[in-house]
Amino acid sequence: MSKIRSKNTKPELALRKALFARGFRYRVNDIRLPGKPDIVLPKYKTVIFVNGCFWHKHENCKYAYTPKTNTQFWVDKINSNVERDNKNLKELKTMGWNIIVVWECEIRHINKYDIVPLVNEIEATLLVNVP
Repeated sequence: MSKIRSKNTKPELALRKALFARGFRYRVNDIRLPGKPDIVLPKYKTVIFVNGCFWHKHENCKYAYTPKTNTQFWVDKINSNVERDNKNLKELKTMGWNIIVVWECEIRHINKYDIVPLVNEIEATLLVNVP
């Protein structure tokens, strides 16, 4: 597991590049916020998490499977990830942040890295949150 990246993953980099090209400026992995969000847009008081389907148990996704070996370890590990995610999202909401969760399969598999529709959706959400 030491080779698994927690930041600067390919889906995250693709989304950041597309947002930057649209003129959005952001912070990356801000440690001052709960959960160290992948992308923080302070102007819009919005955070974006780019979650891996396997690691964060994406519901009804074929990439969020339970491994056949050492099953109990993985179930406990992934469930603790989900619990931590929920706690962090709740804390961010109480702090007044808007939250967008983007799943790895949305970038990597559904759109095949053509993330224009996804960025359009995010942009529409952000423009609603303009102060």
